[in-house]
Formats: sequence, structure tokens, C-alpha cells
Amino acid sequence: MAPLESLLDQLAAIAPPTDDRTGRKTISHLDFWRKVRNLADHRISTYAGDLDDLRVAEKAGSTTKKLLIEMGFPPVVATRAIRIADSIGTLSKLESCAADGTLSGEVADAIVRGMAIIEKRSPTALSDDDRGTYESGLLAQALSGATPAEIQKHAQTIGNTIADDQGGIPASADRSLDTLSHHTTDDSRVEIHANVIQAVGEKFIATIDERSVPRPEPDGAPDRRSATQIRADALEVLLDQAAVGAAMDTIGTPRAQTILTIPADGGNPAFLPWTGPTTHAIARQLSCDGTLTEIVIDGETVPLQMGRERRLFPPHLRKAIIIRDETCIKCGAPPSHTQVHHDGWDIMIGYDRHPWLIPPADIDPQRRPLPAYNRRTMRLDDAA
Repeated sequence: MAPLESLLDQLAAIAPPTDDRTGRKTISHLDFWRKVRNLADHRISTYAGDLDDLRVAEKAGSTTKKLLIEMGFPPVVATRAIRIADSIGTLSKLESCAADGTLSGEVADAIVRGMAIIEKRSPTALSDDDRGTYESGLLAQALSGATPAEIQKHAQTIGNTIADDQGGIPASADRSLDTLSHHTTDDSRVEIHANVIQAVGEKFIATIDERSVPRPEPDGAPDRRSATQIRADALEVLLDQAAVGAAMDTIGTPRAQTILTIPADGGNPAFLPWTGPTTHAIARQLSCDGTLTEIVIDGETVPLQMGRERRLFPPHLRKAIIIRDETCIKCGAPPSHTQVHHDGWDIMIGYDRHPWLIPPADIDPQRRPLPAYNRRTMRLDDAA
């Protein structure tokens, strides 16, 4: 331990340069400390991985993350270190750049998370060559000065492209990952946490934002509420409006207003204003339940062409289908609760001019058609 303490003393003894009129010495020292910090980030992650392998925390009935926090590491640093540690041995190029102090922990973590995004959105396991290619691409972005957020966005773009081209289900559209939880705190408040698909998130953010309007105080002074308080009040307004709307006839009413930007060069997938890059499948899904406006933009995000507001599932057609089907054709839910997303189920129009459901193979390997909910006693051999 003595050599480590000696090294720490040597670092602590380094003083800022004096008589540095041009700032060159100060910049040189700053760059040195940047590399020291980056190297420390890498060492923290590798040591955290070693602790995990030794099961030190597990033997004490705890976790390595909790152990790091107890040692004094901020929770965000502990979480990042564990995530990077889990990737050690799988991203050799990233490890090389992190080991010499080139990359910060934040950037290394962005690459690790980016690779996880790409893997989740691929319908099959990535080959070693593909993994190397994507890792090099994210690393090149990092070395060119991209921020962690920009690296994440680039990874999302790659993942969306894979999902569109190879028919994979992106994590942003995987409903099996959706969660919504709430619990009452000791002071009788309610904490709410949700992790939902991109389409639902886009609707939520858009509707909350629309209602998050500052209002002046009674004396004319500016709104004294913080931005987070305004959004919390907007949530209450949204819930009140939903309660009123549930008691009204909303047949054929569009559910969301969506703006979809499409690069003119066709290079990157479409982009939603709140949740970022998206697949074309998700864009189509949103247009089923709401109003879609397509805008073509150039490389500088300047609008080149404004599409008309349109719905792939227009109100008059929705009304006609509600008259025909009465309820959700799968589960019998009322029309106001229905959506037009197949989730692996296909729909065909039978001899009776009504819809029949074809289940996915994992539910019925023979994929035998099932009648709509309101006609569930019928069978295909019930010839008219």
C-alpha cells in the first residue's frame, strides 16, 4: 500500500504553474489531469469487476454497487463503473483507449450502452465482425469529440436501421419491457415510475408539454412554480381531461398529433421531436392512433417539404369499423380503448366480410384463424 500512498502524495504535490502569461503551461497541466482522471475512471471499473468476480459484496449479502457507494463513490459513478465492468473482455478496442487515459468514464459508458442498444435491436446475435464494426464506429465518434448523448443517438440510429432492414424488434418498440409502478411514500405522497415504448413516451411527453404552460400569479407576477412543478400540475390536468373524455363519445377522434422529420438524403431513419430517432414501423404505429405530419429536411435540418396532416387510419374509417366490430376484435375492450397494433397477430377478412385473427406461431404453430370477439362462436367452416 505504501507505493500507492506515495504516488498519491506525488500527485497532490503538483501545483498549478506560475508565471504562465500565455496559458500554455496551464493547458498542459489540465490535459495531464484529464488523462489522470480518465485513467482513474478505467481503473475504478476494472477494480469493480475484480470485486464482482471475487464476490466480496455478495458474501456480505450486498452488491458491488452498494459497496462502492459505501466507500464514497457517488451512485451515478458506481452504476457506470459496474456497467463498464460487465463489458470487460468484450470490447477490446474500447478497453485499449480507456486504459491509456484517452476516454473518460462517461464516454466509455456511452459506447457500452450504445453497443447494448444495437444488440437489443438486432433480431439475431451479432457476429464478431459486426460487433467490431459497430464498436469502431462508436469509438470513432467518441475520438472525434462527440458527446455521450451524441454517441447514444448514433447507436440508436444504427439500431433502428438494423430493425428496419432485418425485421428485428427494437427495444424502443418491445412492449414486453414496459413497466409502470407507483408507491406511497412515508409522507403520503405518490412516486410514479414508468419505462414504456417510444410511441407511448412520445405521446406522453407531447401531451404533458402541451399542458405545461406557465400562468401569472394573481398579483400579475410571473409564475413562481418551477418547471418540474408545472409538469406535475399538467399531469393532473391530463388525468382530469382523461376522466372527462372517458365518459364522452370519442369515436373517431384522433389520439395524438405527431411530427415526423425525414432526412432528404434518406441516410438516417426518421426522427420524432421528443424521443429522437425512430424506426419506420413505430412511425406508422403512431400514425394509426393519431395525426401524422411528415416534414422532409436537409442536412442542416431546414424544412424542404411539408407534408399534409394525415392519418393512415382516418376518423370515418374508424367509425365504420367500430359499427362493424363493436369491440376490440381480440379481447372485447370498448372502442375507446383499442389500438391498431398487431404485435405478431395478422388480420384477414373472411367470407363473412368480418375480420378473423391469425395468431403468431408461438401461440398456435398452425396459425389457425380465430373469429372476431363479437363473433367468437363462429368457425370458418360455418359457410353462409
